Amino acid sequence: MRTELTIGLYGFGCVGQGLYNVLHKTRGLKEATIKKICVKHRDKPRPLPAEFFTFDREEILDDDTINLVVELIDNSDEAFAIVKEAMQRGKAVVSANKKMIAEHFDELLALQQECGVPFLYEASCCASIPIIRNLEEYYDNDLLHALEGIINGTTNYILTQMFTQNTSYRDALGSAQELGFAESNPHSDVAGYDAKYKLCILTAHAFGAFITPENVVNYGIETVSQHDFQYAREKGLRLKLVAQTRRTGDALSMWVLPQFVNAEHKLYQVLNEYNGVEVEGAFSDKQFFMGKGAGSYPTGSAVLSDISAITYNYRYEYKKIQQNNKPTFTNDVPVRIYARSTDSDELQTLHFESIDEQFSSKTHHYIIGTTTLTALRDSRIFESPSAFIALAA
Repeated sequence: MRTELTIGLYGFGCVGQGLYNVLHKTRGLKEATIKKICVKHRDKPRPLPAEFFTFDREEILDDDTINLVVELIDNSDEAFAIVKEAMQRGKAVVSANKKMIAEHFDELLALQQECGVPFLYEASCCASIPIIRNLEEYYDNDLLHALEGIINGTTNYILTQMFTQNTSYRDALGSAQELGFAESNPHSDVAGYDAKYKLCILTAHAFGAFITPENVVNYGIETVSQHDFQYAREKGLRLKLVAQTRRTGDALSMWVLPQFVNAEHKLYQVLNEYNGVEVEGAFSDKQFFMGKGAGSYPTGSAVLSDISAITYNYRYEYKKIQQNNKPTFTNDVPVRIYARSTDSDELQTLHFESIDEQFSSKTHHYIIGTTTLTALRDSRIFESPSAFIALAA
């Protein structure tokens, strides 16, 4: 028997409005209704009557008729406080806040066990792709070797526009913001943090190991230039921001880095705001998932899927975490990289174990060679505003 859900919603921005719209257009989900929406800004115009809204977060938490809290706000600290209190009061919770989940994963896992309520967050990763549910259900007993993908729609849109339209980074970012794919402050997306938080969540479900986000190397696209796209065009490549987790024996490595991919790579044809994830298993081999990774409706539909699942009292079982074969995390893994800078001397500060290719001109210089993830992270070039780094094809 399906459970009737009375929803208290926190946040009514892009995703919140998308959820409201898809919920009211879905004929099959009659068991869920939104009773109250908590928002921050009193003077902001909204498409619903004023009685739907509250500015007091406790009004939803104090309401015993509300049995499901849906958290869709930006601030991760405030989100955790809301989610924690909601669960302690016996309310089921759905969230899309990947930073909050990644930073408090252990605590949230313990809260679920202590409070006995479901906590679902499919919308935190890859929007319209049901990747968490697949990792939980389809791959629950499959030994996975790797997970690789484009899991941030904002950066993929920017890189697609720069490559296909020959636009500047600034113009491509502005277009992404106009379309609602990028926030007014896009740093988390373009610096690779958003993808890193998502990767930590996916890795917990895929490999049974939760890695603290600060231990994972991430590098974004803020310094990418048309010099890098010129290289890609000459080599028949495209540039993507790729998140990867790989297990080799008992060792687990993770990173978020720009990466050149050739036409045979699954991610080559993933364009604009779309995401794509490839899962490689010992028994199931490779499978590829693709769908829209940004936008109001794609993310709202993922939230709706979790709401529907809670009507059946579905909850994550975390089977991989329960298993006793957790790998050991390491950054001491070899990586073959493309490093480009306007300063040739700067390139020499990166310690390559071997060099395959070098190029110099009046405007820029690049080296392709092999180093380690640890050496890359610790190098001066990693923080340089005049340099760009990507995994070589």
